[in-house]
Amino acid sequence: MEFLGTTQVASYCSRRKGCLFPDLAPTSTTKDTYQSYCLPGYRYLNSWRPSQLHKVVLVPDSSDKEFNSTGRPPTVLPALRSSLHARYSTRDWHHANMVQLKGSEASRYCAGRLNADSMRLMQNKDQLTYLMQENSRRSLGERITNIDFWRSELIYELESLLTETQALETAKQRLKLAADALQGPLKTALECLYHREMRKGIDLVHDDVEKNLIKEVDAFKDCQEILTKLAEKINQQLGINRDAQHALEQDLSDKNTACFIDEKCFNLHNTSNSINFYHGVEKTDGTVSNPETWAKFSEDNIRCSQHARANSAKLREEAEVRLESKSEEIWNHFISTNLAFNSRIAEVADAKNKLQAQLGKVLQEIFQTEDTIMLLERAIKAKEYPLKVAQTRLEGRTRRPNIELCCDAPHLQLVTEVYTTDDTLQTLKRRLQEACDTLQMLILNKSNLEHEISVKANSFFIDKKCMDMRKVFPSTPRLIGY
Repeated sequence: MEFLGTTQVASYCSRRKGCLFPDLAPTSTTKDTYQSYCLPGYRYLNSWRPSQLHKVVLVPDSSDKEFNSTGRPPTVLPALRSSLHARYSTRDWHHANMVQLKGSEASRYCAGRLNADSMRLMQNKDQLTYLMQENSRRSLGERITNIDFWRSELIYELESLLTETQALETAKQRLKLAADALQGPLKTALECLYHREMRKGIDLVHDDVEKNLIKEVDAFKDCQEILTKLAEKINQQLGINRDAQHALEQDLSDKNTACFIDEKCFNLHNTSNSINFYHGVEKTDGTVSNPETWAKFSEDNIRCSQHARANSAKLREEAEVRLESKSEEIWNHFISTNLAFNSRIAEVADAKNKLQAQLGKVLQEIFQTEDTIMLLERAIKAKEYPLKVAQTRLEGRTRRPNIELCCDAPHLQLVTEVYTTDDTLQTLKRRLQEACDTLQMLILNKSNLEHEISVKANSFFIDKKCMDMRKVFPSTPRLIGY
């Protein structure tokens, strides 16, 4: 029993949920006096504060009528009698201490096991991380070795292909030079045939010279055609070589880039400055090949290049054989034609025919055609300005606003004028082109007549002139493309 003015020496600060003790009926004294308190570093736990005392129970004021006549207070206050039934027993106090010690021991044991397991886990994971990182680094090193191997193979094949392509390019140039070298003799032979076609009367003889000239022309054209076709085949092969070269260069460039990236990744360490988090990168699979298809890709490129080199070698051998055979054939034709010319020159002796009148008419026609061309040019120039005016009017009328953009009589008349003037210009231009063509034809006829006059003076000079033209002939090195 407690008296007025005494203190409560022991009491829990607050009620805890889940406590082993039975719930006590709350009193106004403890509820108003104490609040829950948590120590720093311990969450969700209430602490015991033995030094905190209950507040003194305040007795409400009462009148003198409530006291007895003697003026002494009662032995036990009525308000405290109910709190005596809310006290814990000594057995409860010991039981609570035992539970608290066992809970603390269990927590300490669990924490010890957790710490030991955590240390073992960290060691195992550190070792696993180190092994995985070393395996990745070793895998990167092996990959770099594989890339270096294929890089060396690609470089060797690329150098071989470039050498073969250069040799094939040289063969193509030789074929073109040989074909161009035949252009002069072919033109000379055609010109000789052309000059001999100007003979008249008995001079128009299908003799051995003409036969040899025709054979020579055919041989030159056939040779040019063969060399040109072979050059085109070589040009196509060069395109194939360039495609193979591009594939090798692209593959080599990709491998150089991949090797640079893998070497950079190989040299990365945990202390590198360029490392960072890239969340989700392991979930993205952007690969397009596997090691088998990757190696097969380079192998296919090398095999394609080797096939292109083999075809190039065959074409070069064929070009060499063609150049030598055609050079010998052309020289044989040239010698035969020269022998026929020398035989014919000894036999030809004709008189000059009178062609001066015809030549004068041709010259007069040339003068008149030139005048006609000048007048046509002036007429075309004069028709351009009306066409410009009509088209300008049409263009200006297109800017009429809204409903004023009417297809009226002036519009139709302007359209008709444009079409008519343009048709007139086209007709005059066609006539001008015909006049120019006629002028060129007249000039050619004039040249032919002048030449025929000199030939008719003495047919000896015709063949002599042809022989003078044939004095220049490509040498054997030029005929084979050097």
